Amino acid sequence: MMSILSAEFYEQPTLELAKSLLGCELVKETEKGTASGYIVETEAYIGPVDRAAHSFNNKRTQRTEVMFGLPGYVYTYVMHTHCLVNVVSGELNHPEAVLIRAVEPKEGLDLIQERRGDKKEKDFTNGPGKLTKALGIIKSDYGHPLDQSPLYIKKGFSPEHISQGKRIGIDNSGEARDYPWRFWITENRFISR
Repeated sequence: MMSILSAEFYEQPTLELAKSLLGCELVKETEKGTASGYIVETEAYIGPVDRAAHSFNNKRTQRTEVMFGLPGYVYTYVMHTHCLVNVVSGELNHPEAVLIRAVEPKEGLDLIQERRGDKKEKDFTNGPGKLTKALGIIKSDYGHPLDQSPLYIKKGFSPEHISQGKRIGIDNSGEARDYPWRFWITENRFISR
């Protein structure tokens, strides 16, 4: 438990945080056991100026409320029946977040396999809705501080190479769809595409 990232870790600028999270270990403890994975792909969303973000133009709703708080908290939401998990970033009242797009399974492989059914191993966690199913992250994890059990992020490894490119699945967001705010560990086999 000693290697859990401190609340201060999340105070870096959102684009930096999106890169710094690569290689860190996302952990979820449940009654069935603990499952985790190394973060291998992220996307940054810089709320007020980012048409692809839920908090674009500082839009404040029940759903986006956690993003207006301090960094280092969980922002979960459901999209097309999939729960997606984000790390709140940005300063107080600067609603920004980093979407975790893919992880490389580390701990609790039996549990991950059971939750993902008959999928191939590389398809267990190679997408934002897949990794939450695999790790047991649910919508009610919303608002949880990421430096505390049962959902937290630990130090992992430092990637040798990080790639950067356009975000995925946000075609209707004007110029924001071209921002190179997606980061991934180069050639990792668990990235989403």
